Amino acid sequence: MTKQDDFISTVSHELRTPLTSIRGFAQTMLVSWDKLDDNSKKKFLKIIEQQSNRLIHLVENILSVTKIPDEIIILKKTFVNQSVNTVIQIMKQKYPDYEFKLDLNIKNPAISADSEKLQQILINIVENACKYSETGSNVFVSTDENDKHVLIKIRDTGIGIDEKYAETVFEKFSRIDNPLTRKTQGSGLGLYITKSLTEKMNGAISFKNLDKGTEFTIKFPHYNIEEHLKCSVTH
Repeated sequence: MTKQDDFISTVSHELRTPLTSIRGFAQTMLVSWDKLDDNSKKKFLKIIEQQSNRLIHLVENILSVTKIPDEIIILKKTFVNQSVNTVIQIMKQKYPDYEFKLDLNIKNPAISADSEKLQQILINIVENACKYSETGSNVFVSTDENDKHVLIKIRDTGIGIDEKYAETVFEKFSRIDNPLTRKTQGSGLGLYITKSLTEKMNGAISFKNLDKGTEFTIKFPHYNIEEHLKCSVTH
């Protein structure tokens, strides 16, 4: 099977799952509307909404994957702390049962980036930290810098990533098999998109397992006006 065939096969499966669920519950409601109590109707509608959101997210990821190679990204001076704070506010709304612990560099370092793409990168990693940790866990996000780079670190308190997945975790459709991921729906495209966008903005991403949990590190070169003018547009 070619990579294209494998891609089509995987996408077809991922699309079929939520569509089947939406159709099934919609048909049940149409056929049995008068027999269902209000709680059952609300439950079924909630499932339809959740599966619709899953479908939208999957389609958005597939579109992102297809356009990344030729996408033109305009890089602008971007302050990392602002992007982190924006993302954390979004995550607090989506995952109210989790505690987000911030440790942001007081200097508020700047990089050359597309702020929306940077937020997309951060959302993917922070959301994974929530998905693959027990409900109510802490998620730690910090910003720092050294002589060459601005560093963003996202740490969870989950069960970590098995070493056998170390080489494939950023590949398309890579799904890590552990008890938490089996309960979590996903396309396996998020980390591939994250790595691709990070590298297109001259950054790098890596991860390491800790005694408890996983820490992802994203690094970008410091904003430099001369370098910025050289590479303010990236393909």
